[in-house]
Amino acid sequence: MQPGQAVIDHWRNAAPFWAKHRELIRQMFAPVTQALAEDAGIRSGHAVLDVATGPGEPALSIAALVGPEGKVVGIDPALEMVVAARRAADDSAFRNTQFEVASADCLPFPADTFDAVVSRFGVMFFPSPADSVREMLRVLKPGRKLALAVWHLAGNNPYFHTLSQIVGRYIDSPPPEPDAPDAFRFCTPGKLRNVLAEAGAMAPSGRLLQFTIQVQVPVEDFWTLRCEMSEKLREKIASLSSEQLPEVKRQSLEALREYSTDHGMSFPAEVLIVSGTKPPGI
Repeated sequence: MQPGQAVIDHWRNAAPFWAKHRELIRQMFAPVTQALAEDAGIRSGHAVLDVATGPGEPALSIAALVGPEGKVVGIDPALEMVVAARRAADDSAFRNTQFEVASADCLPFPADTFDAVVSRFGVMFFPSPADSVREMLRVLKPGRKLALAVWHLAGNNPYFHTLSQIVGRYIDSPPPEPDAPDAFRFCTPGKLRNVLAEAGAMAPSGRLLQFTIQVQVPVEDFWTLRCEMSEKLREKIASLSSEQLPEVKRQSLEALREYSTDHGMSFPAEVLIVSGTKPPGI
């Protein structure tokens, strides 16, 4: 099995859970969607491409920004994600969206098609990020921008590390190779910006987005949410013994209560927003 196919299979397995929690996920990452729209220069009437859209976000949120005169196309290599996105679009009031199965490194669109390209937490899992960025630039109109969101340092994101640290006490997990597909592949500032420069983007830049992940669920429901959203975490939990599982859950709930409020869970979070412009002539 090729590495790219393994990642696709991972997201195919996760698709039912991401569809189940789609509205919560939309709310959690709404500040990231807003930052991507700002840095990509998205306006009313624009045609926008959302790469690695999952079950339709941020595509459906951006559809509200571009309005009925605009259009948003979301692509994802996992058919199950695209099916979920189409279902969500059918349930929404927006009729300016389209969802297709496609990979970032082979986009099925003519050159100079889109006014903006965005990807939220997708580029970390691409087999060849530079090739994928070249494709994004190809389908952009000259002078228009792409914007990508990736996680900053794991230690600055308790949404991730609170549970991973506890599960790691029981399940041996060697760190991934530096360029292996992983949520924190581009957590080092400047690393993804260099990929954009290599791919030919003009004036690539990055900024740190500090925000709060708000999840309006109690602690126990958040435990379920995280275990279902993360294929890796789900696999590790499944491998625990009948004696270990209750203890891991007890420790996890105790640690998560630090982030519990009267309105649900609240986590400080840090994301890098990296953007670049398509120069003329490419």
